[in-house]
Amino acid sequence: MKLPDSETLCAIVKLAAEQELLPRFADVTRKLKGDGSIVTVADRAIQDRLESELRQLWPQYGLLGEEMTAAEQAACLAQPGEGLWIVDPLDGTSNFAAGIPFYSVSIALMIDGKVVLGMVYDPVRDECFSAVKGGATLLNGEPLKGLEAPASLQRCIATVDFKRLPTSLVLRLMHSPPYSSQRSFGSVALDWCWAAAGRFHVYLHGRQKIWDYAAGQLILERMGGRSCALDGAPVFSACGEPRSAIAALDSDIFQQWREWLLSGS
Repeated sequence: MKLPDSETLCAIVKLAAEQELLPRFADVTRKLKGDGSIVTVADRAIQDRLESELRQLWPQYGLLGEEMTAAEQAACLAQPGEGLWIVDPLDGTSNFAAGIPFYSVSIALMIDGKVVLGMVYDPVRDECFSAVKGGATLLNGEPLKGLEAPASLQRCIATVDFKRLPTSLVLRLMHSPPYSSQRSFGSVALDWCWAAAGRFHVYLHGRQKIWDYAAGQLILERMGGRSCALDGAPVFSACGEPRSAIAALDSDIFQQWREWLLSGS
């Protein structure tokens, strides 16, 4: 089975982001969705464009987009056909609308319930991360070289989204953090890619949706990283239910991180 070319996919997304996102950055009409999250005209514009171009080039695949209705999303996952593009047209909309330069476009291709291709593009830094199942992880077409993690969890930089975690765990992390320092950036797709690049060392998120993590989780996996949900199950779920995520690029650090998280349960 020949998969779509990641270089072609990156080129499509780069041009779409250049024309649909960058001109609207921090100057865009926004409104609240039913779940309280922000949506902007930029989200809709780039999703419509990507949907049109992906269907034109690869008509055999369906498409699941974040800005579809819940009923449309459920129908796509229930009947994925030969394959299904999973698209987050603007991951980090709150950052984008507020003028914070940390957001991304995320696209994954799921075939037979597994992600076989993932791409995440950062328009601000012009960084395109991509991976193919069984292949290399690339950054702008060149092999991604991840930075090594420290030997101990106590020396690690963590990225933690406190908002969606159980209160008891948040209190433990606040009062007895096991790492050196902590960040929270606001784009789940880029979080996975930055973990794959070793820009931080451990990751924790309490609730992300399939379009948030599908591409980034494959990129981390292909770099040798490890991840699981808080309950120990795989992060990826083709049913589309929100998932928690524990992750690290280094296996030993991942084990230390997970053991610490489990020690308070």
